[in-house]
Amino acid sequence: MTALALVSDYMSRDLITLSPDQEINRAAKILLDGNISGAPVVGPDGRLVGVLSKKDCLRAALEASYYRDWGRAVANYMSTPAETLDPSLDIVTACQAFLDSTYRRFPVVGGDRLVGQISRADILRAMSDNWG
Repeated sequence: MTALALVSDYMSRDLITLSPDQEINRAAKILLDGNISGAPVVGPDGRLVGVLSKKDCLRAALEASYYRDWGRAVANYMSTPAETLDPSLDIVTACQAFLDSTYRRFPVVGGDRLVGQISRADILRAMSDNWG
């Protein structure tokens, strides 16, 4: 029997990350310019502290429309704690995690460090490669 592919086999390793003290308007521009739905937020020690999505940025934009101030930090809007997947998780279990969640992507954390990110498309590609 062939071993199942792992999250580490299909995750993205070259990530756009944000910092918690970054201004939300700059972070929103990074997401828009990169055409990505969200990004991991990493503290100065390299540990994952949250995730910022375009939906989080919409919340900030709405708040800014009331107060005319875009200057707050990412930390005020990011989702925390971030739900993560382990790089050694098999793709079938990871697929179920996506089906049980509304998230489009999960940060991948090995030990206590961010090592990658995996998306729905990555899982679908893995499933297709293995059974397509």
